[in-house]
Amino acid sequence: MLKGTRVKISACLGGMLLLVSPLVMAVTTVTVKVTVVAPPPCVINGDQPIEVNFDEVVTTRVDGSSYTREVPYNVTCTGATSNNMVMQITGTGAAFDPNVLGTNQDDLGIALLNNGKAQPLNSDIKFTYPNLPVLKAVPVKRTASTLKAGAFSAGATMKVDYQ
Repeated sequence: MLKGTRVKISACLGGMLLLVSPLVMAVTTVTVKVTVVAPPPCVINGDQPIEVNFDEVVTTRVDGSSYTREVPYNVTCTGATSNNMVMQITGTGAAFDPNVLGTNQDDLGIALLNNGKAQPLNSDIKFTYPNLPVLKAVPVKRTASTLKAGAFSAGATMKVDYQ
């Protein structure tokens, strides 16, 4: 019987706390300030595709440095609110290395270089406009693989935005 009394008292105290708690609650106003920024008014490569042509590549000479080609592109921004920009080359990574762009040949990929250093796919490249990063592309292959002769292709998307 004593046990039942304790349960009733606890229930009553709980009910009283619910009634009392709104009186103890503090109220304040939260102000949120947001600046909406439009995407940069930039045009990449005159809205034309960027093409890197490797011409003929000898399969046994693909070593990650032979056949390096500059990526020919330009970026024109007008009325930008900041010159601090970020670029990203997005695409599907090669099965053997997610940091290089995959091609239609399983053992072949395209590595990107930013000012001479490896640039992982899908990662930010910070720059100050109008000083564009010097991008290069170079064929790479899966270690110990033998490449098949034939045409190859790959696709990626270049994006530019404010930092």
